[in-house]
Amino acid sequence: MTKHELAKQVAADSGLSGEQAKSAIDAAFDAITGELAAGRDVAIAGFGKFSVSDRAAREGRNPATGERIQIAASRAAKFSATAALKAQLNA
Repeated sequence: MTKHELAKQVAADSGLSGEQAKSAIDAAFDAITGELAAGRDVAIAGFGKFSVSDRAAREGRNPATGERIQIAASRAAKFSATAALKAQLNA
């Protein structure tokens, strides 16, 4: 499902116009992104938890040349589904 398809579904289910649904989805994604960028978790009851995972700097190898390279530290978004969501997926 694309963001556009999600907006159409939300509009159909909620009675909002397509533009209102798109704005609401954009605002929700922006809020989640802002919290994660600040290093805070976002927990949505019955759905899941978004968190930030830190990965330390490390040494790696260039697979083409075998040369040792330094890989910079990075942060990534992580999602963990709640038990309720897992139960719906496996019903």
